Amino acid sequence: MSGYDYESKVVSIPDYPEPGVIFKDITPLFSDPEAFQALVRDIADHFRGADITKVVGAEARGFMLGAPVALELGAGFVPARKPGKLPRETFSETYSLEYGTDKLEMHVDALAPDDRVLVVDDLVATSGTSLATARLVERSGATVAGFGFILELAFLKPREALAEKYPSVDFYSLVQVA
Repeated sequence: MSGYDYESKVVSIPDYPEPGVIFKDITPLFSDPEAFQALVRDIADHFRGADITKVVGAEARGFMLGAPVALELGAGFVPARKPGKLPRETFSETYSLEYGTDKLEMHVDALAPDDRVLVVDDLVATSGTSLATARLVERSGATVAGFGFILELAFLKPREALAEKYPSVDFYSLVQVA
């Protein structure tokens, strides 16, 4: 790990998108080239020996992280998109958020059974998005080999929620918010 102080670049926005929620804005990490390079390298380095063949990122910030991590690992990138954004046949998964529900879709031919997949996103809170993404990976016949995040809202226990379904899958985050 690079030792970069990622937490200093995360901006807390109270009462967004609704009262009582403290939104964690990670966009300053992407706009700072040194921080962006460090976070991509640190996540990739953690999974470098895991034989990752594909990285799947959820729309939209998962794209911003997933694509460069895939490049760093020499893997392909697969987007998990909002409904109606992909032009061919898709799998879809509905999931719960901290303040509602949503749905993700992935092309049915995006992954193969021999793929080892790293699921990445900017932030993990209740784990709904990550679980939905992992279910899409499984439906394709591929293997979920890891979960990687910039920010983990540890007080919501996402690590435990993912471990219930994926007990032997590596979970890694750069910053944990207690």
